[in-house]
Amino acid sequence: MELKKVKLHRCREKGSAVSQITLDDDYNVPDYRQDIVKVLKEKGELRFDEVKAANGAVWVKGSLIFKVLYRSDQQDGKISSLRGEIPFQEKLNIDGLAEYEPVSAKGEIEDLTIGVINSRKLSVRAVVVLKAEAEEELDEELTCGVEDGEEYEQNLVSRGALKLLLSRRDVCRQKSEIVLPSSKPNVREILWRSMELRNVESRLADGNAQVTGEILVSVLYTGEDEGERLQWYETTVPLACAAECGIEDEDCICRITASPVMLELEIKPDYDGEERILVLELSLALDIRVWKEERISLLLDLYSLKKDVTPVKKERKIERLLIKNSAKCRLTERMELMENQEKVLQICACEGSVVLEKKEKGPEGVLAEGIVIVSILYITTDDNMPIGTVREIYPFSQLIEVPDMADNVRVELSSGLEQLSAVMLDQEHIEIKAAVRLDLIAFEEETVENIEEVKEEALDMEKLQNRPGLIGYIAKEGDNLWMIARENHTTVRDIMETNQLKEEKLSVGDKILIVKQVE
Repeated sequence: MELKKVKLHRCREKGSAVSQITLDDDYNVPDYRQDIVKVLKEKGELRFDEVKAANGAVWVKGSLIFKVLYRSDQQDGKISSLRGEIPFQEKLNIDGLAEYEPVSAKGEIEDLTIGVINSRKLSVRAVVVLKAEAEEELDEELTCGVEDGEEYEQNLVSRGALKLLLSRRDVCRQKSEIVLPSSKPNVREILWRSMELRNVESRLADGNAQVTGEILVSVLYTGEDEGERLQWYETTVPLACAAECGIEDEDCICRITASPVMLELEIKPDYDGEERILVLELSLALDIRVWKEERISLLLDLYSLKKDVTPVKKERKIERLLIKNSAKCRLTERMELMENQEKVLQICACEGSVVLEKKEKGPEGVLAEGIVIVSILYITTDDNMPIGTVREIYPFSQLIEVPDMADNVRVELSSGLEQLSAVMLDQEHIEIKAAVRLDLIAFEEETVENIEEVKEEALDMEKLQNRPGLIGYIAKEGDNLWMIARENHTTVRDIMETNQLKEEKLSVGDKILIVKQVE
């Protein structure tokens, strides 16, 4: 006997590990920078230089890049900035991982504190959470029938199943130029830059994984005008980049996650030699998954009237798409400055980020809980301290509906800021409005008893002949014609013909006549 097989390509997690590390270091201010009086604002980001698998572990090597905006010791309260980095290397253990296997890593800065030790030295302390994941691609072989199976009775069922077409990590890049409006003076020095993604959407089109949205750019700089006054400029740049994936079928199911790995903003001269062009360079790391949903036939059981057939089964998993859904959670909050803070004259930039802390499955869907971190950079009313900052954390929760939610449903959830704005109410109060976008994809997992092989032996004719040739049977709860036919050495077709049944469905209490078949 030869079994017919169908292959379903899929990806499964081989292992993961999470580690929390503390980076604590002193940083000496470069000689070309002014002395530090007060840190006004700090920002940190992680850069991964190397992620590689070893036997039973993942080595992650990278750096914490930090930026500081501070008030210098100049009498006029001059504002300055600096950039530094702290390298790190961490080992995360994943059992069963072999050397050179594909792995990935990501991280979050849970806390960043930068303090002044003295005018030429900073204390930098950060709590970083690293997560490493190892996945493997495999083909699940499922039995969908028997070749030349006329002498076998087969119980076949149709199932929807996802077949993985593509699993790839790639990087797409975008370079844009921003020309300062004529109302703004030339740039002498960029003190602070903020670049954040908004309204990010992804899709498959023309054989590419396309990412669109907006890049919100805010710049604080000293101008070349008289007095080198502080200037700020805010604008929006369209985001449009793509990575080739070679799949033209737009009906496929895709999940594309995009995360920035580089956001750089530099100044360059225009045709007149004046520093008026901002050059934005963006690199996005894309994690691309593409599936196709197919209908397949699964062989659940079989028997023969000519042989004693014993199927050998093994558990296999198949998945189908349950739902792709998006939800928006809107926040309106009132930010209040503390009594000892400088009053607000004008808002320069409003930065924000979303941290998804918890996702909980329930009967109606997935409850997402997290926080929105909002940081405001503003011009103050105090000439001796011209720049002020304020930072607040706002919790949110949102239910993303998932019909037919069950324990066997696996969900993937991503979050991002769609909108964020700050409006002055007065010199001490700011109204914050935010919209958090939550994208969910849910898969229904099913464990099937797949027939791996079939053992055949000759029929025990003595045992078969001792069975009654004619049986009257009353259907019980859970009965079906396949089970009854298999148990009584006949076929579903023969039972239906004998009893003149039009459909295979049985109800409790139905009476049927069963005739044993002997070939």
